Amino acid sequence: MACDYLIVGAGFFGSVIAERIANDLNKHVLIIDRRDHIGGNCYSCKDRDTGIEYHIYGTHIFHTNDQEVWKYITQFTEFNGYHHQVLTKYKNKVYQMPINLETINSFYHRDLSPREAREFIAQEAKRENIEGPQNLEEKAVSLIGRPLYEAFIKGYTIKQWDKDPKELSASIINRLPIRFDYREDYFHNCRWQGIPIDGYTKIFEKLLSSPNIEIKLNCDYMDHKNEFNVKEKVIFTGRLDQFYDFRYGVLNWRSVDFKREVIDYEDFQGTSVVNYAESSIPYTRIHEPKHLHPERDYQVNKTVIFYETSRKGQINDSYYPVNDDRNRNLSMKYIEEAKKEEKVIFGGRLGEYAYYDIDKTILSALKCYNEQILKNVNERKIR
Repeated sequence: MACDYLIVGAGFFGSVIAERIANDLNKHVLIIDRRDHIGGNCYSCKDRDTGIEYHIYGTHIFHTNDQEVWKYITQFTEFNGYHHQVLTKYKNKVYQMPINLETINSFYHRDLSPREAREFIAQEAKRENIEGPQNLEEKAVSLIGRPLYEAFIKGYTIKQWDKDPKELSASIINRLPIRFDYREDYFHNCRWQGIPIDGYTKIFEKLLSSPNIEIKLNCDYMDHKNEFNVKEKVIFTGRLDQFYDFRYGVLNWRSVDFKREVIDYEDFQGTSVVNYAESSIPYTRIHEPKHLHPERDYQVNKTVIFYETSRKGQINDSYYPVNDDRNRNLSMKYIEEAKKEEKVIFGGRLGEYAYYDIDKTILSALKCYNEQILKNVNERKIR
């Protein structure tokens, strides 16, 4: 199979680069994916019984402050007005997440003002006397105190990562801020957010619509890598360790399973995602995707929900890189190997062993195109 550029993986990183090469450079791109669909983990489709559109690999909310990303992606879709709110259940009571003033007052049965709550939580954290936190547990406790950590962070983290929080990086907690006001919008600090009006799959169909782009599905690069005749570059968005046949060892990933259930009434939980904090409850959260599209009138007296359960990732279903010492050190060995490649570019979550959100993936792809592909082409023209 001959092409100018071969792109392995039809998620956002690969699809954005494919679009740029095809439309900006007017070059032939072959994009392959081992799955039977484009879109990677952002693939969306309609539920067969309810007609409700859902994200088959878990709820994905687009959010960004980056104007370059927003300008680029809105060429291919319009976003609705959805703003994400996350609730968490602990001991049969619902709380706001991230932890905010409502969470604090509800949990401690208080009526604290923002200033009083800040002082109160500082005193709770001070009880532990943690200086220079070295892991997720120490960092979390140093920020919110032991009781809130034990209720909302510890059990959920153990279920999500199958590790003691003491073994995980302190930086993980940065994804979950604490607020001393009543803001409920999960991504309140993002200028742009929402769900694609026509669903995520339509974005990929538009990204890959150029006649310069050829798509081959159900094609695993590792099984067919010797069959490609690539004139320019291979852009690889699969697992970095798998590309090198695991020569230094296997990088650990977490994956998720989803159990589908159709409910015979309109609304099950009143919001798109509810977390379950206790380790005694096997699933981490329940998704109800009808709430992602408030602009749609599904006109059906039933809803579909998905129970999400975390587990160890396998070779072909890797979702979240495990941010501990062993995997950070191991990933650096593979990254150093990748830097030596002249004809292969690595990118995306799997290719960089990085926990990217959608906007960061798009930004990384645009940067890769400009700095590693377009720049290379222009330099050759000068010569």
